Amino acid sequence: MGDQRLPLSQAKQRHQELCRAIAGHNYRYHVLDDPEISDAAYDSLMRDLLALEAAWPELLTAESPSQRVGDLRRESLADIRHRLPMLSLDNAFSEAEVEAFDRRIHERLGVAGDIDYAAEPKLDGLAIALLYRNGRLEHAVTRGDGSTGEDVTANVRAIRSVPLTLLGRPPNELEVRGEIFMPVAGFEKMNRDAAARNERTFVNPRNAAAGAVRQLDPRVTASRPLEIFFYSIGVIDGAEPPQRQSDLLAWLRTLGLRTCMEARAVRGLAGCLDYYRSVGARRGTLPYQIDGVVYKVEDRAQQEQLGFVSRAPRWAIAHKFPAEEVETQLRDVEFQVGRTGALTPVARLVPVFVGGVTVSNATLHNMDEVERKDVRIGDSVVVRRAGDVIPEVARVLLARRPADARPVVLPAECPVCGSLVVRDPDEAVARCTGGYSCAAQRKEALRHFASRRAMNIEGLGEKLIDQLVDAGLLRRPSDIYRLDAQQLAALDRMGDKSAAKLLSAIDNSRSTSLPRLLFALGIRDVGEATALALARHFGDLDPLLQVDAAQAEQVRDVGPVIAAHVAAYFHNEEHRQLLRELRELGVRWPALARPEPALQPLSGRIYVLTGTLQAMTREVAEQGLIALGAKVSGSVSRKTTAVIAGADAGSKLKKAVELGLPVLDEAELQKILATQGGRQDS
Repeated sequence: MGDQRLPLSQAKQRHQELCRAIAGHNYRYHVLDDPEISDAAYDSLMRDLLALEAAWPELLTAESPSQRVGDLRRESLADIRHRLPMLSLDNAFSEAEVEAFDRRIHERLGVAGDIDYAAEPKLDGLAIALLYRNGRLEHAVTRGDGSTGEDVTANVRAIRSVPLTLLGRPPNELEVRGEIFMPVAGFEKMNRDAAARNERTFVNPRNAAAGAVRQLDPRVTASRPLEIFFYSIGVIDGAEPPQRQSDLLAWLRTLGLRTCMEARAVRGLAGCLDYYRSVGARRGTLPYQIDGVVYKVEDRAQQEQLGFVSRAPRWAIAHKFPAEEVETQLRDVEFQVGRTGALTPVARLVPVFVGGVTVSNATLHNMDEVERKDVRIGDSVVVRRAGDVIPEVARVLLARRPADARPVVLPAECPVCGSLVVRDPDEAVARCTGGYSCAAQRKEALRHFASRRAMNIEGLGEKLIDQLVDAGLLRRPSDIYRLDAQQLAALDRMGDKSAAKLLSAIDNSRSTSLPRLLFALGIRDVGEATALALARHFGDLDPLLQVDAAQAEQVRDVGPVIAAHVAAYFHNEEHRQLLRELRELGVRWPALARPEPALQPLSGRIYVLTGTLQAMTREVAEQGLIALGAKVSGSVSRKTTAVIAGADAGSKLKKAVELGLPVLDEAELQKILATQGGRQDS
């Protein structure tokens, strides 16, 4: 086939035929699980393709089946920001928790009767997002922290069940999300072969899969038996996807994207639990590892209506299988100090294999748990681990307690800094009173402050913070903005170039937002959602400096406990001094407009955003409308004031037209925002 004397026109035609044939056989083998030809025949086609491309190099394209594995080893994996966050799932560990999830869905949707759900196995692998543009694979990104992941495109191209080009009539742009995993049979063979070569073997398929995808050399990835199942979409442009989850999976299969054939549409809570029991009974016979099942509301319009909370969707939940448990011995108990000074008792164990990993440490949570379980040093204990949950001491085997077993004693002084340890009678947690003078609290607080979702100081990671704190260069977050190139370049594994790069990241972080700043401060029990609520309610930092607990409790979703923490933080002189220093060192954040509700120009109006905006992101548009008093909803109803439609608007626009609602374009949105709510949409 690779004869140079073959006319170019015939070579092109043969090349196209081979590419189509190989892609078709890949689809039948990996997606339909229904191969038409033998492995030998498939290999023969691939050899013909390679020979043709060797003779005619100009025929070679990135989409050719021969180009799944790149030749270049990379020095590092680049970061790519997800255009839509890759969220995690909340977990349920009992039928009662699934029942509570179903009840919340009914309450939020305001519907009676059974709800349709989509159920599928929860694969124990690596979450991934693939972007196809005009049907061609553009990049593949790991979940990472949900906002930003690692670019693993070259490695994912090596996975044969990942199509390099989509079949049929794909959208202009399609991001699909799924799970990369290693089948049990492939994992076992890989380990047998490695053992025969006296090479390192892997502990479990999940670790092997995750490690393979994050290799710097894609040829290593190609040598591992990896597979993928797709289960959802992110960004889409140029098509309207099916409105039911099960139909969406069928649609993905028509594009050549492999989905799990165990996925089912089920009816109501009873259908979910029946599915869980059925899959659980067959768990050991499945060709891949799973650690539970996932339930999703079947109707995607209802998914939009339910929305998200913090890092997870309200419309889905993972129902985990019972945790794995093993027996071992408790050697000792040590106390770790966290960012807020909380002392956590940690069990040091005789190492034991549980849940796919070797465990030598396990959490005891707090002293109330230690006392409730009557844990003593020297006891035989049962250790539990479920999925990614931190191992814990589940119970003590009292019948086997040795005579010399010793009670666990809460230290009177911090094991890190020697400060007094106090335990509020109303709390289970004991705390070090050292604050920033405690190195453990200081390091954790600085890591949190610099983290991606807080001040986002790229390059200021755990090891570097440890060095800076140990060298006496960092005691509080404001010290970050006093660092200079000479100090940084003198640190271990930090040269002039790295120091300059870090200083640039520090300088960039001086411009931030009020919600990010409030989250970065590490106020006790104030996560991202609460930080955003505080920012929207008070508008700027100065009102917070005067806030009392009663005022803080007026903020949406802030209860009396968090309100007390907020008030205590801003009335603490050390914290007030920190905020003064941050301002003096150039940290800036724009205030959020906060007129009185009655005076807000869009008060009482409800808008729905749909489609792609050109001049701003949907998030910016939403924040702008909210700042003017409007409510931004995820679903269209007769109460909707207007629908704002960008490019490629879908079902929301259609429903707005059916209901006779006003439909505004982006120019009209900009006019509303610019005139602070003029009545163009009335």
